[in-house]
Amino acid sequence: MSLPNAEGATDPLIQAVTAPLTQDAIFIVATVNDDEDSRAAVRELCGDLPGLARSVAFRDTDGRLSCVVGFGADAWDRVFGLPRPAGLHPFTEIHGVHHAVATPGDVLFHLRAARKDLCFELAAQIMSRLAGSVTAVDEVHGFRYFDDRDLLGFVDGSENPTSPGGIAEAVLIGPEDPAYAGGSYVVVQKYLHDLDAWNALSTEEQERVIGRRKLSNIELDDKPDSAHIALTSITENGREVKILRDNMPFGSVTRGEFGTYFIGYARSPATIETMLINMFVGRPPGNYDRILDFSRAVTGSLFFVPSAALLERLAEAGPPEQAGQVDGAEAPAVRDGSLGVGDLKGVPQT
Repeated sequence: MSLPNAEGATDPLIQAVTAPLTQDAIFIVATVNDDEDSRAAVRELCGDLPGLARSVAFRDTDGRLSCVVGFGADAWDRVFGLPRPAGLHPFTEIHGVHHAVATPGDVLFHLRAARKDLCFELAAQIMSRLAGSVTAVDEVHGFRYFDDRDLLGFVDGSENPTSPGGIAEAVLIGPEDPAYAGGSYVVVQKYLHDLDAWNALSTEEQERVIGRRKLSNIELDDKPDSAHIALTSITENGREVKILRDNMPFGSVTRGEFGTYFIGYARSPATIETMLINMFVGRPPGNYDRILDFSRAVTGSLFFVPSAALLERLAEAGPPEQAGQVDGAEAPAVRDGSLGVGDLKGVPQT
């Protein structure tokens, strides 16, 4: 599924939040330098990114290259000066038995393809365009591991919605925030695993931590309340609320680094935040996710992903003071279904 661009057509390369899982991915988190030239470079890239992605993707039309870019709360204020999307705020640290850290992040690039070289080339082109304007704070190269397993040996992403309608309902903002309809929220965390300690457990012990059979991926009938899949299941009004995970394993054998890059897209960040509170604090408090005894979160950031139409129009936003924001002050939270940026009014957002 792709979103309409500014001309009303579709560009499956940009803001492909609902694109199928791929063999390879690159995740880049960067901060925007605090000067107007740097902010202008980011706005300009918003308009140029579709063409940049098409140029790289054309070298292998079967390569399934796509790119998603998201913006943190502070960057949204400083770069665009527009009213914040309703759910956009800095990632909140969580202190429980274990600690979910918050780390710097103004811009996220999530690149996916069936080939690593396509991801790498587009990432290189993006960072070349932003040279001197952003500072990279994290770069992770993910890969598919056998039959969609993480490095703990379990299938990852089993509870993702699968139907087009279910996916859209889970991840795309709707009429609850009409000015930003068609966009999404994404939370990223980098987890490092203690594989020596994990592999010291029996298979049965590992299965009770996760809540599934390791080989068959079938959910345990007698899973404990502290099982990972029990604590990350969110129900509202008797109905499970879904998110879309596109997690990827990563690592370095020589450095002894083995990890999972968690990336979750959602219609509201509150869903993922509730999952994380359940994991780190517990449900009830103290009944925390035992996977955290073996997996440590070392990053944490929240981003808003504009629709494809809005992304291309953000290049026209101009300096923040032209949008009603001066010296970093937050713009008023206008919720009238329009943003008033250039000719953005009336552009389809779904």
